[in-house]
Amino acid sequence: MTDAPAAPVRHSRKGLIIPFAVVFVGLALWTGWWFFLTQQIEKKLEGRIARLEQSGWSVKHAGVTTTGWPMRARVAIKHVDVTAPSGHAVAAPEIVAEANAYNPTKWVIIAPDGLVLTRGEKGKVAVRAEAIRMSVHGLTQRWPNVAVELAKPVFTALPEAEPFPLSRAASIQFYMRPHVAGSNAPTDDVDVLFRLVDGQGRPNGPVEGLTQSGLLNAQVEAVVQKASALKGADARGLLSAWTAAGGRFVEMRGELGAGESKAFLSSSALSADDKGRLQGEVFLRAEKPLAAIVGLAGAQQGGALDRAAAARAAAATPQGGTGDQGQGVDLVLNFRGGRTYLGPFALAPAPQLF
Repeated sequence: MTDAPAAPVRHSRKGLIIPFAVVFVGLALWTGWWFFLTQQIEKKLEGRIARLEQSGWSVKHAGVTTTGWPMRARVAIKHVDVTAPSGHAVAAPEIVAEANAYNPTKWVIIAPDGLVLTRGEKGKVAVRAEAIRMSVHGLTQRWPNVAVELAKPVFTALPEAEPFPLSRAASIQFYMRPHVAGSNAPTDDVDVLFRLVDGQGRPNGPVEGLTQSGLLNAQVEAVVQKASALKGADARGLLSAWTAAGGRFVEMRGELGAGESKAFLSSSALSADDKGRLQGEVFLRAEKPLAAIVGLAGAQQGGALDRAAAARAAAATPQGGTGDQGQGVDLVLNFRGGRTYLGPFALAPAPQLF
């Protein structure tokens, strides 16, 4: 008599169920975190808008949409219009901000359809570019690290607005970081860097004249003192409260290239008036400055008096010898009363920062 075949061994299916259960629980927890995070982002955004409006700003938009599950937080705001008490404003068809859901301390913000800047009484200028983006990180610091880049921007003054000095550029960049002093103690100052690459002036404008129809390149860095006072903008201007609080640009240095003319500039301190125009002195070591001044004299940028003054300044400017080795001269630009002076000659309006 033969033995009956042994019954097959039934293996437990727990080994298959447990991994799926772990994934399901983890996904549920992560989804809960994602919804909590996006709700917190929307609440902080609403709080920021409310504080701006209490300070006299106007913030309008057509709604906020949050997407990006599971790995990102993506906030899209339609038809944004932010206006400062001074009348300066920025508007965009859409602003999009993104961050990693697992590390929401670094954000990338883009304006995919361009911007419209309102320059107070000067009117509006439209800005289109291959990319308009800003990155912000270090949000737990007193001052975050900020980087702004416009790739191949094109500037178009809208009807009834004053002409904009630039028509286009290869790149415009701006960087900000906390200023470190002494033992790395936090300060109320920030370091800033501005860079303009291959800027092209509008036809018959001051930049075109300055560069002799060439390209303008600039890099300027400085320390902004009392940066927290910049938050107190009022109807007199974006820089009025900051200036009243003693805000200044210090330790400024940079380089400027305008066509064949070049200059290395420095200033111990610059401030701004209540309209945002620079005040103070800038020292330049200029190479071949005559070409730039002659071009400025011929530019149709503000009336015969400006062109005549630039022509007289060109006639009075020392040339420092002849040849490539003898073109360096020392010059002083003085910004006062809303004008830019080279010696006694008023060349043009002083630069207006906002």
